[in-house]
Order: sequence, then structure tokens, then C-alpha cells
Amino acid sequence: MQNENHPSRERTLLVVKPDGVQRSLIGEVLKRIERVGMKLVAAKIVVPTEKLVRAHYTVDPEWVVKTGTRAAKRAIELGEPNPPTPEAAGERQLATLVRYFTSGPVFAMVWQGGHAAAIVRKIIGGTEPLTSDIGTIRGDLMLDSYAAADSGNRAVRNIVHASGNPEEAAGEIKLWFTDSEIVDYRLVQDKILYDVNLDGILE
Repeated sequence: MQNENHPSRERTLLVVKPDGVQRSLIGEVLKRIERVGMKLVAAKIVVPTEKLVRAHYTVDPEWVVKTGTRAAKRAIELGEPNPPTPEAAGERQLATLVRYFTSGPVFAMVWQGGHAAAIVRKIIGGTEPLTSDIGTIRGDLMLDSYAAADSGNRAVRNIVHASGNPEEAAGEIKLWFTDSEIVDYRLVQDKILYDVNLDGILE
């Protein structure tokens, strides 16, 4: 077992959102994350409550203003006659996310491995499917955009959520999972990925 500070112990949260579940993409998401070498240490299907979703998005206390600033800028670009303040735009965005996340079951997971948060974010791609790179989950499997979402006063549908960094992941994982739901175990591939030398392969 590696010590608690070893890079292989980093964990991140990944949630297949209601649109991903309804399109039967759980297996595809699992495959893409698993094949890079990440280890699944917790998983469950749940219908999130409004309380959970609000707590999730405000793990970063600056989230409402940061998100609202981007949304307010888009409102100005779209020519809205009375564009909202960043705070109002952020609260409006949070309300659309609450509706989105609580609309049906989601599949929540904790993945563990070296640079877990950064690697998983790279695999899923940018937040907006329209501008996500080909080869990423969002770029390959979804066609939504900020413009389409804004025109319908809804959240952009982008299949999955993943923690932005290890600190954010730690806060989000505590919201979605208890300690007893996360399993510590070894995989044979752990030695291949993390041992200093590839000892013991040959008999």
C-alpha cells in the first residue's frame, strides 16, 4: 500500500449527469477513464437533492460570482436589454444547474490515481461541448453550446461533471460519499504505473 502522500493516492469526483445517464453513456465514460489507468474506488446511482447540488456548486465560495461574471458577459454579447449583474447571473445559472442535476438519476464516482483531477478533466474536455476538443468525452458525445443553453434558460448539457482540482475534489467527495463508501484496494496495474522499477515481471 502506498503512503497517503504518494501521487497515486490523489482522488477526484466524476458524475455522469442526467443527460449522460439517459443516453446510456455510463459505460463509455467508465471505459475512457479506466483505460488511462485510473482506479474506481467508489460509485453509486442517486437522484441529487437541491440541497446537495447547491452545496456542490458552492464548495468554491467564489463560484457564483465567477460563473456569473462569464454569464453576464454573454448576456451583453447577446444584446440583452437589461443584462444581469454577475451575482444575479450566477444565481440564475445555479438555478438552472439545480433543475438539471435534480431532473433524474446521476452516476457519481470517485477515481484515484496520479494527477487524478487534471487527467480526468483532460479526458472529459472543456465545459462547452461545441468547443471541446475531438477525442474528449464532451467533444465526441455531445453537441450543446452556451448559446443554445442561454436561449432556453437552461444549463448546458455536457454529460459529466469533474472536479477542477484536488482541493475542490476533496470538498466535493465529502458531499457525495461517506468514508465507508470509498474502498481502498490494490490493482495489479498499480505496480506497473507507480513502482520505481518494473520488478518481478519475469519469472
